Amino acid sequence: MTEQHDRAVTYISYLKVDELLELQQPLSDGEHDEMLFIVIHQTYELWFKQMLHETAALQTALEAGDTHRALALLGRIRTIMKTCVAQIDVLETMTPLQFQTFRGRLQSSSGFQSAQFREFEAVLGRRDAAGANADKSSGMGMAEHLIPGSPARARVEAAMSRPALWDSALRYLAGRGHAVPQRLLDRDVSSAYAADEELQDVLLEVHRNDPDAAAVCERLVDLDEGLQEWRYRHVKMVERTIGRKMGTGGSPGVEYLASTLFRSVFPDLWAIRSRF
Repeated sequence: MTEQHDRAVTYISYLKVDELLELQQPLSDGEHDEMLFIVIHQTYELWFKQMLHETAALQTALEAGDTHRALALLGRIRTIMKTCVAQIDVLETMTPLQFQTFRGRLQSSSGFQSAQFREFEAVLGRRDAAGANADKSSGMGMAEHLIPGSPARARVEAAMSRPALWDSALRYLAGRGHAVPQRLLDRDVSSAYAADEELQDVLLEVHRNDPDAAAVCERLVDLDEGLQEWRYRHVKMVERTIGRKMGTGGSPGVEYLASTLFRSVFPDLWAIRSRF
């Protein structure tokens, strides 16, 4: 009976609370605000993990033609993104001077090394101009700050070689009988997607004649807008904290982050707004 009791699942054992609370290990000697910095960023990584989990299920639902599940998953992802944006409010309670008390301890570490966020970008369709090493428009590659040969870098590179979320959305539309150009369905998914006027004509018909598919399209716009909202709040938080300084680890900081603002993930869905 005692052995069975010892093996019983509890809140602490199921969630690995003891192990989780051991993961916050500030490097500074008693600087109060470093704990907040660590907790916020570890929480972000957990949310990024969840969004990758949800987008994988979303692509499966879309390709299976499951509208109801796709809408539910899109709603969940958008809500998680709103939570990520809201966490910036907490981080901004730390002043620039408070951040400077421990910033030097970060050495070469940088948010650009978040492999999970890079993977999420790849799932949404971002592709580098020259594979994993260079983005010609920004001078930053998606995997540039990740260790060559590491599992993290491998995950990002693998995501860039798979169909992106928009590719799954196109298959969903085609499966419902919409005239998605075959060249888009057969395209090289390792290359960046470019807006397509022929497809935009199809999307207008979707909105006019297929309410369920139109709802999916609008949820995709919600997701796209949410990502842009995250980027804006993130860049302003960084600018507020370190101004125009280089980021830790030599990352380009605000200049690069600002260059990513207003890059739409699903350009065709935005292009048709003026044609309704």
